[in-house]
Amino acid sequence: MQDNDSVFFSSDKINEAERISGMVRQKLGESLNLINKRKFEFCWITDYPMYQYDEKEKKIDFSHNPFSMPQTNIKDFDKTDPLSILAYQYDLVCNGYEISSGAIRNHLPDLMYKVFSKVGYSKEEVNKKFEGMIKALSFGAPPHGGMAPGVDRIVMLLAEKSNIREITLFPMNQSAQDLLMGAPSNVSESQLKELNIKVVDKSKKK
Repeated sequence: MQDNDSVFFSSDKINEAERISGMVRQKLGESLNLINKRKFEFCWITDYPMYQYDEKEKKIDFSHNPFSMPQTNIKDFDKTDPLSILAYQYDLVCNGYEISSGAIRNHLPDLMYKVFSKVGYSKEEVNKKFEGMIKALSFGAPPHGGMAPGVDRIVMLLAEKSNIREITLFPMNQSAQDLLMGAPSNVSESQLKELNIKVVDKSKKK
């Protein structure tokens, strides 16, 4: 410690402590003009935890991508602590913004059942909710993976904007309305009938 230095202490559960400390760090960096906005700093985020503990629901849940491959052998999966299991997931971050995300896909149906059982899904529920994926993988899909870049976020950084809405072609407001295109608009009764859709006005039911 030297003159004019400051020390911050944050006492809470680790997720909250990290969140609050990160906000303080960001605020100080902006207020003291310590961030070089003309520089692009990249960082790979790897080895994501497969699961996390949901404090509100008081149960184990997925932390990121439930369809990624766990870094655990299928023979050892059942006896492994869920919160210690890592996944083959990776994100590319630039200047604090996620600009690309990807993973190695879980291509083994038997392992998929085990992965979902940790959060309370039965085999029947997995078959019902993800029928297409399970059927496709059951034919013998090879190991595969990939990643998807967020072009809009890259453009946001290049344009030196802090809000993605500033560079989106047709941004929606908080009510999910596109004011430029006037969407969503009302549809006619004939259009609804063609699609076998019925609109129920909840305000008239009260």
